[in-house]
Amino acid sequence: MAITGLPPDTDADIARVTEALAMITPRWNVRILLALSGRPLRYSEIAGKVSWLQSGQLHPKLHALCDAGLVQRTEHTPRHVTYGHTDRGTALLPVLPLIVTWAEEHLEKQNRPMPAIEQIEDSLTLLTRRHAAAILWVLKSRGETSGRALARTVMPSRDWTNVYPPLRQLVADGLVDTASTGAPYRLSLAGDGLGAVFGALSAWSAGQPLAQAARHPVWGQADAAPAPQKWVSHQSRLPAPPTAPAPVGTGQPSPPTWQHRDMFSHATPSRPKAALPAGGPRR
Repeated sequence: MAITGLPPDTDADIARVTEALAMITPRWNVRILLALSGRPLRYSEIAGKVSWLQSGQLHPKLHALCDAGLVQRTEHTPRHVTYGHTDRGTALLPVLPLIVTWAEEHLEKQNRPMPAIEQIEDSLTLLTRRHAAAILWVLKSRGETSGRALARTVMPSRDWTNVYPPLRQLVADGLVDTASTGAPYRLSLAGDGLGAVFGALSAWSAGQPLAQAARHPVWGQADAAPAPQKWVSHQSRLPAPPTAPAPVGTGQPSPPTWQHRDMFSHATPSRPKAALPAGGPRR
């Protein structure tokens, strides 16, 4: 069923990316996925790595990640159960450094260095706001647009004024710019910089190699060669390997060089950059 007034392929693409974000954004999900990097672990081993979770919180999180196709539960015996990434979960990990890179470049810095995991969680909070992906998609593909035109595309079956609350939030988050409420809207520098993140999430959710991100029809690079395959509308789920797979030369991006422990403790040094405009991305 269509969720926007965009062409069916684009509408399905936005729906897939929105679903992918919904899988990983809930609190602690990314941290649990990172804790599972490497060999499959028993429940007690995972609990030791995410010790801040209160008793009873970990099991439903693991259950939800299994339902999402990112984690697989393997029962060796009734008393020996392990959890590990599926191939889909493993393929998602290289997307996370792209989110960190975007956050380092575009999110406002706090007074203290931010661990990479917090950069990811802050970024996901912005991207999963209601209608955010669809609005950003339309502004990327059509450029400067009025609120009424956005509403006709993003929420065609609702009163057009309903577009303003999410628009105001995106302006406050620094992803969208406007001269004033009711004036035309356009992507900010930070919003336009989401190309690598949205392109990678789109490729991953469509079951394609992440190298396809550069050829995305909306978020890809202008000089990239046309994609050799049509963007499919289903999300494939591949079975998990019995052990962690060794890297192979498939042409896909190599696994991230950081380890999950780096995501929890790595302090990102500040880098000089141009001052953000008023209303820049907030944490």
